[in-house]
Amino acid sequence: MRKILIALLVIMPIVAFADDAHTIVQQGRTFRPAEVTINKGETLTFTNNDEFIHQIYVNGNNFNFDSDERAPGQNITESFTQSGTFEVRCHIHPKMKLVVHVR
Repeated sequence: MRKILIALLVIMPIVAFADDAHTIVQQGRTFRPAEVTINKGETLTFTNNDEFIHQIYVNGNNFNFDSDERAPGQNITESFTQSGTFEVRCHIHPKMKLVVHVR
């Protein structure tokens, strides 16, 4: 029983970190964090915790997406299927920028 408890204490923080690493918060007209590294094929969930509508887009080499507008409290989930470095922006707030490194 003690070994199971120790294993859970080791694994739980890793699982929590993995979940957080895949969520990007839109708040204060910024992306938080402003830079993230993920593996090819993984997804990012963008959560609008702002009082404004937001949207996301990427215009990269052979990899593009452009979402609809999302109201406060709504999410957008996008998969990154290409390796490389991409800038995610918001058409509504052009100064918002997220750098995504995809391995």
